[in-house]
Amino acid sequence: MKENTEKRAKRKVLRGMVVSDKMTKTRVISVDHVLSHAFYDKTLRRNRKFYAHDEANESKSGDLVEIVSTRPLSALKRWRISRIIEKASK
Repeated sequence: MKENTEKRAKRKVLRGMVVSDKMTKTRVISVDHVLSHAFYDKTLRRNRKFYAHDEANESKSGDLVEIVSTRPLSALKRWRISRIIEKASK
């Protein structure tokens, strides 16, 4: 058998909150990350928004989701929702 020497790179996985579900099959995900200031040692919270593909339109605003990197799907979308971790409470 011929052995495949090319290996697929690990996909990046992030967790975030769905901020907007107004678009069809697209969700805006806000991902927070916590870091410590180098000099003052104060904890800082930074967030970034990602556009993610949601094929079945399952996620709603306020849901905690896991997104994985993928090939470019549009001008802004480079992520897709892999699973919904926690549904938003009403």
